[in-house]
Formats: sequence, C-alpha cells, structure tokens
Amino acid sequence: MEFITEPGKQPHPDCSTMILPALSIGNVGQLAVDLLVSSTGAERIGYLDDPYTLPCVGNDAYGPIPSGDLALPLEAYQSPANAMTLVQQRSPVIKGMMVEYAKNMAEFAAASGKKHVVILSSLEFARWQRIDMSSGLQIYYLSSSNTDGTDDSCAQLRWRRLQDYDPTQRSWNYLSSLAQGSTMQESTLPFEDEPEEEDYCASLPFAALFSCLKAKGLKVTCILCYCSEGDNMADSFELAEAASKLLQLKPDNFIGGDDGKWRIPFSWKTVYGPPPDLSMF
Repeated sequence: MEFITEPGKQPHPDCSTMILPALSIGNVGQLAVDLLVSSTGAERIGYLDDPYTLPCVGNDAYGPIPSGDLALPLEAYQSPANAMTLVQQRSPVIKGMMVEYAKNMAEFAAASGKKHVVILSSLEFARWQRIDMSSGLQIYYLSSSNTDGTDDSCAQLRWRRLQDYDPTQRSWNYLSSLAQGSTMQESTLPFEDEPEEEDYCASLPFAALFSCLKAKGLKVTCILCYCSEGDNMADSFELAEAASKLLQLKPDNFIGGDDGKWRIPFSWKTVYGPPPDLSMF
C-alpha cells in the first residue's frame, strides 16, 4: 500500500487517531466517515494505492461547487483540531484478499505513527433479532484493550461488547494466526466450506482489520451497529455520534450545519433520490 500526498500537504504529527470504515451491510461505516469528514471540515491530504481494492472514480463527495477534485478508492483526510486522520474507502476489496488488504492498512497505520484506530462497521439486523431484543437497538463494540475484547471507556458509554467475539474460537484464532504472519492461505479460512453460526462475525471485513491492527500493537476499537439494507443515513448518524463520544471530540471543532453539529455531505442529496409523491397514496 502506497500513500501519495496531495501537493503541498503533509500528515500532521498530532493526528495520532485514525478512523476508517469496514465495508459491510448498508455501508453504514462509509456513510459515518463521510459525515465526520464533512462535519469536522477535514481536508484531504492524499490517497492510498492498494493492489487489493477495486478501482473506482467519482465526483468530489463534499463540495457543492465542482472544483475538479475526484473521489478515489482510498482517501486520507485529517482534522488537526480533532487530532485525527480519517480514511475513506469507496470500493470493495478483491474477493479472497481481505486479510492482505488489512495487513497493508495495518502497516500504513503503524508506519504513520497512529496510536489508536477506530473501525466503523455494521452487522446484519436479522442476527441482532436472534441475539438480544430486550434493550433496543444500540451500539456494540470490540476492543484490543483486553484479551476478552472489553474496554472500560466503551463500558462507561453503556455499549455492549460484541457477543460473538471469542479469541479461542476457530475463525478468530485463525485470523489472529494470519495477522501474525502465518503462511496459511486466506482461501482456506475455516468458515469458507462449513460456516457455522459462530463464524459470522469473524468472516466480516472488520474482523480482519481488527486482527491485523492488533497484531501491530495498535489500540483498536470497533464500533458496530445492527442494520438492514436500505436508507441507512440514520444509522450513520448513530455510528458517527458514537465515535465522537468515544474520542471526546469537542462540538466547537465541528463546522456543523443549519441544524447543529452535523453537516450533511453534499453527495447525500442524490443517494436515494427525491421523496415519494404522497399524492399517489
């Protein structure tokens, strides 16, 4: 993975926290990163070129006035006022190469001096219904702070640790081995041929990122929510707000919009099209 800086821009040494999405159902993590970039006024400092992400190109996602900037598969933004770097991923990873991509991202994070990496992602809502319906939809987390995935800061926010995490379970253990340099092939993941219920979370992109970043000795926190496919803007607000609380971001360091703290990215205006014509009902 190669990092190419924008002309005249350099990574700020104070930005020791990195936020990035892990692609999953509803693309909630990507939407949340969009929201954080737009609302903090983070500027793009460069982009990442990785052989395991599919190529894509699009218009600038944030500016209302066309400036000639193009959106690329992996972009790096920074907000020195909030001491954080944000990486936005706009295209999927090549099938079977998620662990290699995660290793490259971990190498980049470690080499650029990051101390804490926050991963934003989502889980299938149907599984949440089978796990716990007693307390309403809420944030779940997974942390590298302790071997069992718990973290005091997350617990103080009344988040629940991801129930499906067990470092001794076959798939999580296998990911850990790959992240630490095992020569086993990713194509032989134990959940590929005979998937079981307990293999679900370990098969998702956030798990590979978590394992590889943890193997580099970095503090890693995954912030997760359950959702369904469709219009997931509301879920992205929830995830972005959770990241803001965890990192104790100050409201004064947000640009905000007409309605307060959050500024809607310009590209969201056409994501789901106009509202339906109510006269047809």
